[in-house]
This record gives sequence, C-alpha cells and structure tokens, in this order.
Amino acid sequence: MTTPMSPKEIEEAFIKVTFEEETPLQPSVGTADRFHDPWVDQASNKFSEPTTFGTRQLRKLYPNHTIVPVSDYGNSILSFPGALVQPLAPSELISSVYFVPVARRLSQIPGVLVNQIFFGSFRVAWDKYEYLLYVVKFPYGMGSQTQQYVLHEGPEEPARALVLAAGGWAAQLHQEVLVFNQGFWRKDHDMWLDLQTANWADVILKEKFKTALQKDVYGFFDSEDLYKSLAIPWKRGLIFWGPPGNGKTISLKTIMKECDAKGYVPLYVKSFKSWMGEEGSMQAVFEKARQMAPCVLILEDLDSLINDSNRSFFLNQLDGLQSNDGLLLIGTTNHFDRLDPALNSRPSRFDRKYEFADPDEEERTLYIQYWQDKLKGNRKISFPDNLVKEIAAETDGFSFAYLKEAFVSSLVVLAGYEGDEKPEFRDVLKGQVKSLRDQLDQDKDKKFSQLSLAAAVSAGARTSAPQPNASRMAQVDERSLGLARIWDAASGAVGRMPGAMPAGDGQAGASAEAHGKELRNLGLSFGRSFV
Repeated sequence: MTTPMSPKEIEEAFIKVTFEEETPLQPSVGTADRFHDPWVDQASNKFSEPTTFGTRQLRKLYPNHTIVPVSDYGNSILSFPGALVQPLAPSELISSVYFVPVARRLSQIPGVLVNQIFFGSFRVAWDKYEYLLYVVKFPYGMGSQTQQYVLHEGPEEPARALVLAAGGWAAQLHQEVLVFNQGFWRKDHDMWLDLQTANWADVILKEKFKTALQKDVYGFFDSEDLYKSLAIPWKRGLIFWGPPGNGKTISLKTIMKECDAKGYVPLYVKSFKSWMGEEGSMQAVFEKARQMAPCVLILEDLDSLINDSNRSFFLNQLDGLQSNDGLLLIGTTNHFDRLDPALNSRPSRFDRKYEFADPDEEERTLYIQYWQDKLKGNRKISFPDNLVKEIAAETDGFSFAYLKEAFVSSLVVLAGYEGDEKPEFRDVLKGQVKSLRDQLDQDKDKKFSQLSLAAAVSAGARTSAPQPNASRMAQVDERSLGLARIWDAASGAVGRMPGAMPAGDGQAGASAEAHGKELRNLGLSFGRSFV
C-alpha cells in the first residue's frame, strides 16, 4: 500500500515541477540554422509575445551580435534595392505563394506568384557592413504579424542605419500615387501610368481660363515667401464645378502629373468611408497631407464625400489649430448647388471656384480643330475647315464628352467598313451628331418630366390635409381595394380618408367620379400611385 506524502514533500515536488529549467532543445540532425528548430517548436505552441522570445533565443545563439527587432509589415529590408540579400539556409526557408493577376494589356502571362515568408534567414550586405536578417510570421489577433531581427557583429548603430535607409526608401513614391480608400493609404502604380497620358495640350479650354488655372496652381507652390511675408497661412483651396464631361477630370489628371514632376506629391481620396468611421478617415488624410506637404490633395465628387454628419469635423481639419502649410486642396463637384454654404461661399476654405460649363461655340471650334489636327495624317479622311464650322454650329449644348463621342463613334463606324466603298467622313460625323442630339434632347425631356413631377408632389404636400370625419372613419369602399391609391386633395373631399378613391362613399355622384378618374389618369401619367 502506498504511503501518503507529507505536506512538505508535496510542496517540494510542486516547486520542482513548476520552477525547473526546461531542457534546451537540441537541434535536429542536419539542421544548418540553429535558430530554426527553436522557432518552429515555439511557433507550434501557444504564445503571446514572440518578439521577446525571438530576441532572447537569438542572443543565446549569437552572443557576439547586437540585435535590433523590427516590426515591418512591408519587409522593406528585403525589398531595399541598396542591399544585397542572400538566403542563409535555403532548404529551411518556409514561405507561401499567392497568385497576383496581371492586366492582359500589360503582359501575355496571366499573373505572377509572390512569396510570403513565414520563416527565413538571410545574409545582408549594405554599405560597408554585413548583417544577418531573420524574418518570421505568426498569428496575431484576427490576422498575422511579421517580425524581423537585424543582427550585426558589433554595435547596433549600423543595424539601425540599415533599417532607417530601407524604411526611408519604402516611404518614398516610385512612379506611384498615394490613394486613400477604405481607411488605408496605398501606392497605385496604375494610376501613375494613367496620369502620364495627360497633357495640357489635350485640355481644350479658352486660353485665358487655362492660364489662370495654371497660375493659381503652380503659383501657389512658388509663393511660400510671399504668404509668410503677409502673415497669412500658406494654404489654398480650389473648386472645379460644372456638368460632367467638360474637362474637370482631365484638368485634375494634368495637374497631378505636373505637380508630381515638380516634387509636390499628389494625394487622391476615393472615399472617407472606412472601418474607423468618416471622421477617423479625415484625420488620417489630413495627417498624411501635413506630413507630405507641400502637396496637392484631391477630393473628387466633393458633394458625395462631405455630408451633414462629417461636415463639422472636415471644416475643423481645414480651419483648426493644426497648421496646413503647403497644402493645396482641390475639390470637384457636378452639383455646386448641393454644397453647404460653409464650403462654396467662404473664401478661406475654397478661395477660387472654376466653372467647367458646356463649351460655347469658340470652345467647340477649338475642340473640333484639335481632332482635325489629330486626323490630318490620315489620307482616307477628308476634314476641311468648312466642316469644322458646320459641326461647331450643329453641336450647341454638347459637352466635351459628347463631342468626343461623336468623333470616336464616327471613326469606329468607318473602321467597320471593308473595301473601298466607305461613306464620307463628313456624312458619318453628321449622322453621329444627329444621333447624339436626339439622345441629348430625350435626356432633357426626361429631366424636365422629373422636375415637373417633383414640383407637383411638392405642391400636393403643401396643400392642407382634410380633417377626417369621425362618423365615417370606419367606412371602407371595397371597390377601392387593389387599385392604385390616389391622394384626393380637392376642396370638396372633406370627410374622406387619405387614400380613399374619389367618390368612394357612393354619395358624390357623377361629377365626383369624373374628378376621380381625372386624378387617377394624372397619377398614372406621372408614373406614381399618388398625386
């Protein structure tokens, strides 16, 4: 029979179990890297502070090295072009690949495979120093985190210098545009490529208008000393407004391209909606703008970005205590009337407003001559000067987008013909202009109908509602069930329930019934179930 243990023996056994040093993990046979097995063993267990564990283990393995732990989500050291990187133990590199599709117009291959490192050790050479670099990835919260360790045999200053140089390079823009969307800034190379196609020669505006716009933008960045000598904040705001298709976007693209070439970073905001709320996004945007200043901040569709719930915070970012020196803010809108007076009327926020209206005959002539010049090298197309005048006269009310569509669609139609029996360019162009004119007139009629409906509904809403008669409140005309509701606001409708059919109580007679049909027909003509 087993003898019971005394309390002292139990206490000694407990102390021995809980405070005993763990037996050091012996590297498996054939392992080239001594840190590999300890990390894999640790990564297979529950742990909450891998940075501390990794640092302590590496200090034991490399007692003559200083260690700089780096929390770098972008692996900037591995992508730093100034450093030479070589895997220390290729056979023990643990990585996962994922597929990134490539646009068909850019490459014949469908995509590329990108390596995502989970464990890797590298030998790094930079400047006159050599380093060891360990990269590990582990679960963290709802996602994962990458931790790097830079080791140098000597003081840690060279390791810190490497991290600083790599981080500085990663923070710079390399043929990229910073775009804010869904709460994050990202570098967009495709947008940068698209901006390179923009040119002031392709922006067809009156020369006086274009010159004033260029002077307002580029003159701002050249006037820092002037602003400071006048003791006024070095910031400026512009609004581009007008119907769509009249040059706001192409002007913005050209400004972004030119500012980038001059060293003034363009920042583009797609949306303020994000996981941290619109106010949090606004704060992130303006903090980045202050960091990158002098810069140009683009807010396209300003009337959609700024609303009643976030306007106050936005204005505080513009006019608050924090300095916005060097910030040029450009907002665009198709609906200037929808902007709050705090945005469209106060000069200190948006100092200048540029209207991009539908082109007049002079501007239409300039645009048509632009196409005439583009097509002058095509011997199959005859584009005389008298055609320029005719098209300019026939396209009154066209936007630049409509004018462009007339030329593009005409060229597409001509390209569809085979052989020599092709129609004349003049005839095709005029046919496209007529087709677009019909479409434009239909759009105007539709818009007019919508405005008329809105006015009718508004007028009906302003009419005082009849007071119900208590003696008739329980009466329901079964003939009205299943029929479209007609709101009868006539003066003789006293006593009827809202929504009852006119003459529904059977008492009003033929005249009331006729009046009800008239209201019903009017309602159906508006496409609604009420008048």
